[in-house]
Amino acid sequence: MSHRRRLPRPVWTVVLIGALSPVAPAEAAGWRAGQARGDITPRESMWMSGYAARNRPSEGAVHELWCKALALEDPAGGRALLVSLDLCGIDRELSLGIREAIGSRHGLTRDRIVLACSHTHCGPVVGTNLITMYQIDDAERAKIEAYTRFLAETVAATAERALGDLEEARLAWESGRCDFAVNRRNNPEQEVPGLRARLALAGPVDHDVPVLRVTDLDGRIRAVVFGYACHCTVLDFLKFCGDYAGFAQIALEAKHPGATALFVAGCGGDQNPIPRRKLDLAEAYGNQLAAAVARVLESPMRPIEGPLQTADREIELAFGPLPTRDQIESAVQSSNFYEASRARRLLQTIEDRGKLPESYPYPVQVWRLDELAWVFLGGEVTVDYSLRIKRNVGSSRTWVSAYCNDVMAYIPSLRVLKEGGYEGASSMLYYGQPTVWSERVEEDVIAAVAGLLEAVAPRREPAAAAP
Repeated sequence: MSHRRRLPRPVWTVVLIGALSPVAPAEAAGWRAGQARGDITPRESMWMSGYAARNRPSEGAVHELWCKALALEDPAGGRALLVSLDLCGIDRELSLGIREAIGSRHGLTRDRIVLACSHTHCGPVVGTNLITMYQIDDAERAKIEAYTRFLAETVAATAERALGDLEEARLAWESGRCDFAVNRRNNPEQEVPGLRARLALAGPVDHDVPVLRVTDLDGRIRAVVFGYACHCTVLDFLKFCGDYAGFAQIALEAKHPGATALFVAGCGGDQNPIPRRKLDLAEAYGNQLAAAVARVLESPMRPIEGPLQTADREIELAFGPLPTRDQIESAVQSSNFYEASRARRLLQTIEDRGKLPESYPYPVQVWRLDELAWVFLGGEVTVDYSLRIKRNVGSSRTWVSAYCNDVMAYIPSLRVLKEGGYEGASSMLYYGQPTVWSERVEEDVIAAVAGLLEAVAPRREPAAAAP
């Protein structure tokens, strides 16, 4: 069976961000929703993201990569926009530019726009995301810059169409289960089959599959948003592909013709699909996840009446002790390409700013839809965060997403930071960050989440005094 499933390619409409026109809100008694998609598959061979071992550009595609947008308008007329991207990640500058352009044209504040990356490792390099990882020449850099401009225009155009597609709708949500994610820090990949057979897999996991369903007034599914906490790293070849998340979206859209399926990754920074490395495994995991979503859709779901409440902030997430200039200049001479590449970028930062930053502006965002508290975190967040948040807020009414708005680095829990390893320390090299996070990293992120959850908490009227 051929795995190259070329879906119908719509005409690419390139809309300059400055030319977008505002969409005026309309009065409605209930929810309204709109969806749209844009094909973001590179039209030429270019460097792929996610793996340092790649040594040449892409060689075709298994299926299209998509930008998908879901626009929501609550009964009070408040609007919000969720955009899913079949990409490894985007950087802060690109994210802010896209959200500010969309927001200014459509009257949306930043807390009402989410850009969610699936983190497929079979997508193109975008902007400066993971830029110190790639051994590329000027010609490949030019392709990356051109693609990044194209991506910004496509996201803006897709948002425009979704906001222009608003129709009366009903919303509901519920959570299912799927179990192929394995904690990669605690279970060596080659040992996983044996460990599983002996019931000896170790380490925390989050196997929840949260699902948001959008239907029209006749009950037909218009959109399905779903999540799972696991890396999109089944595949490591040179073809563009959405990995298991892409196959899951394809399966759901085949089952519900006319519907748009959007994947929003969970806190899977230390979670892998194992076994992996084969295309049929990616499709099998995707079908397994789609089946979990289908079971939720076919069961009773909790209706969402509204309103939609939103809040966001950037916190100054502190780094640990910074390297000295002498240390950086020494690293420039390193035979290790990645160390030398980061060192050159750090010296340029010192030249531009006068010093290295002591912290990073880390994005935290929360939406509340009735009882559902939906948390959006930036970066490659390890699973401890979602487990901690749900343990305290309530797993039956909490959705925690990662890789949202800015994928600047791994976000380790304190446990993972102290253990070190790739997620806790060495990955900062590939992201070009100057050093590891401080030991305040977990508490600072959790405090920000707690504050935003309080900001969107339902306001209860004080009880009337007894006569």
